[in-house]
Amino acid sequence: MRVVVRLFALLFVVPATYYFVYWVPFPLLKPEGARWVANVVSILCAALTGWFVWRAAGSDHHGAVSSIVLGALLLGGIGFSAGFFGPIVFAPEANQGPLLGIFITGPIGFVLGGLVGLIYWAVRHQQPHEP
Repeated sequence: MRVVVRLFALLFVVPATYYFVYWVPFPLLKPEGARWVANVVSILCAALTGWFVWRAAGSDHHGAVSSIVLGALLLGGIGFSAGFFGPIVFAPEANQGPLLGIFITGPIGFVLGGLVGLIYWAVRHQQPHEP
């Protein structure tokens, strides 16, 4: 069961990280003739994020920071994927549709995921009250 959850998490987090890193900073830098730099950096970031999510999702012992980061990456990845790929699938004539995932649903999912991760950690590690 845990492997299914980990694979599901990777399904959203790795592509979302790749596309976010590829499309947000590199068009601003305009590396003419150096698209390979954007690809290599994006692939490295996606691989590192996937590695972190795979290890963190398989562990029962999370610290507060690990829970916050894991929640932020998971919900941010899901929000980004829904906002980026949804308009491509459901409204292909909308030329600015993927910007929804880059600027709205991805960042909102990232922030909400961090809050959910913090709440999850706080509830899970709540000490029982002694009389």
